Amino acid sequence: MSYWLNLLLPAISYGITLFALLLLYINGRKLIAIYRAGQPDPTRKNNGSSRMAHMLGEILGHTKMLNFTGTGIAHWFVMVGFVALFGTLITAYGQVLDPTFTLPFIGNFIPYEYFTELITVLTSLGILTLIFIRQYTRIFQKGRRSRFFGSGSLKAYYVEATIVAIAIFVSVLRGLEGALSSDTSWSWHYPFSWRLVLIFKQLPLDTILSSIQIVAALKIVVSMLWFIVIALNLTMGVAWHRFLAFFNIYYKRHSDGSPSLGELPEMFSHGRPIDFEDPSEDDIFGLGTRADISWKGLLDMTTCTECGRCQSQCPAWHTEKPLSPKLLIMAMRDHAMSKVVENESLVGESGPISYDVLWSCTTCGACVNECPVDIEHIDHIVNMRRFQVLVESQFPSELGGTFRNLENAGNPWGANRSDRESWIAECNFPIRVVEGQLPEDVEYLFWVGCAGAYEERAKKTTKAVAELLYMSGVSFAVLGKKETCTGDPARRAGNEFLYQILAKENLETFQEVFAGRTDKGRKKIVVTCPHCFTTIGRDYAQSGFELDVVHHTQLLNQLVREGRLTPVNKSEKKLTYHDPCYLGRHNQIYEAPRELLEATGVEITEMPRNRERSFCCGGGGGRMWMEENLGTRINLNRVDEAIATGAEEVAVACPFCRVMVSDGVSGRESDVEVLDVAQALLRSVKPSVSEGRLSADT
Repeated sequence: MSYWLNLLLPAISYGITLFALLLLYINGRKLIAIYRAGQPDPTRKNNGSSRMAHMLGEILGHTKMLNFTGTGIAHWFVMVGFVALFGTLITAYGQVLDPTFTLPFIGNFIPYEYFTELITVLTSLGILTLIFIRQYTRIFQKGRRSRFFGSGSLKAYYVEATIVAIAIFVSVLRGLEGALSSDTSWSWHYPFSWRLVLIFKQLPLDTILSSIQIVAALKIVVSMLWFIVIALNLTMGVAWHRFLAFFNIYYKRHSDGSPSLGELPEMFSHGRPIDFEDPSEDDIFGLGTRADISWKGLLDMTTCTECGRCQSQCPAWHTEKPLSPKLLIMAMRDHAMSKVVENESLVGESGPISYDVLWSCTTCGACVNECPVDIEHIDHIVNMRRFQVLVESQFPSELGGTFRNLENAGNPWGANRSDRESWIAECNFPIRVVEGQLPEDVEYLFWVGCAGAYEERAKKTTKAVAELLYMSGVSFAVLGKKETCTGDPARRAGNEFLYQILAKENLETFQEVFAGRTDKGRKKIVVTCPHCFTTIGRDYAQSGFELDVVHHTQLLNQLVREGRLTPVNKSEKKLTYHDPCYLGRHNQIYEAPRELLEATGVEITEMPRNRERSFCCGGGGGRMWMEENLGTRINLNRVDEAIATGAEEVAVACPFCRVMVSDGVSGRESDVEVLDVAQALLRSVKPSVSEGRLSADT
């Protein structure tokens, strides 16, 4: 019997290994060839040392995974086990030939043996925890409530079963190895497997030796079958992410390791930025077919683990809309990896992405912020919108009017340009309007924005900020009629051409206003709208003109700290604060608004979803000007959460949020008051508005 084992087991083990590695090599090259066929993206290879440091930090520290703490800890041990137990696989190849084989030098080294057994135990506990979480979710969070809804469960079960089997094989082998030893009492060589050692010591020697060979062969076969399965399934992200996640994180949009949020990527065609004033005939405008996907986009899609963390945070998905960031990436991946013609559309009735899915996105950034492998969902969505708008002219009808208003009137409402200064007449203090170059004695240019100039509720924020700056002695001026929309609604809705026109007009204005100020630190702009904040501060930097842009909550908080504004009328009202997506997730500004509110004496009661987990108001990504006909309203979902805190007031720091939350409060017929953080500060430093509800002109 041992003779046949000595022939058969090595033949099976080494034969399947050769086949698995050959198949993995062949199909791995196919995968690389698919990436290479993708559109070039030259922005991903800068600052290699910084990228490497952040990639290692994110993976080894599991910084994204730990957003789901229990899952993150369990996954960390499974990840470590995948690498750390490689030595046991090498040992198995020797054991199928010689059951007494150990690794040279370290095979009987106590620290190595202790480490191996410890990792085996922790990996076992980790994978069992992950299995429990998946099954608990499957049983108790059915349908759309489950983040695994739509994921390939059978693939996940196979991966989990493989890890469990490997952990069992390693433990059994350690027990059998100990049975061959002369140890008769607990030994540091077998710290966690000693009970198995005692059981196996009762077996005959020949049985122990043959058992080692059989279990070692089984370990090899199961391991190699895993490689064969993934080689035959290039879309099996739940397995492939073990190899691809390193690269996907390394090549993320921002080399400093920050989330791929904030500004949108420039439009590239054949690896070059598109010149919208003189585009080439063969330029690719956005993402319309598989052939238009960049190599990084393809890497994104094949790295997706189908874990559903993005789906669990998506406001569209939570309000019964068809968009799931996970299912979108999976659909794009399956389409890109299938044998379809290169010019088959990605979006439309015959494509993998429907119009309703594409236009449900608010670009809130929750998916990108949550993804443990740094997939850039928003970039893909906006690139598909760009193609639909610029090439197909297929977009929601409401956006047609918005685009025309932006083009003709310089604001999405189509209001008269001359009315941009109307709010100034409502102020009882002087406000300087810039004519030409900004005077040397003016420190800040106050960017009012379209909402701040035209929308009645947002105008209250504008006047409050202006008055606070005036009271603190900060010298500022506004552009008045020279302002035009930053282009945020156009760009996030896919109309890159219109954005370029608006951005160029504003950049020319900035160059005139800041003429003579060469240092970025002297080109100071304060804005009240996080969307303007992001566009001016980050999108415009792509044109090579950088400005020092601050949000009004940051500047006001600085003024309070410096003692230039002193809250004296402490509010006793209970208040909750809503984090705007474009201030929080897109720019990581969470503390300044809260510190300001705390300075006014209010009691802040946080909503369950706050800071980086804040729930969107529903107004981003151009959706402020689109009807919400699918599912339930996003703003009502958020308002229900705010009302449930028992707060008397909801503070915001964004004009879009103010409109959406105010409308939601009205829809719920609630008497909860909505105000901007600046208004809360103003009533605290100004006696005339310290009592009762805010006056209509504040």
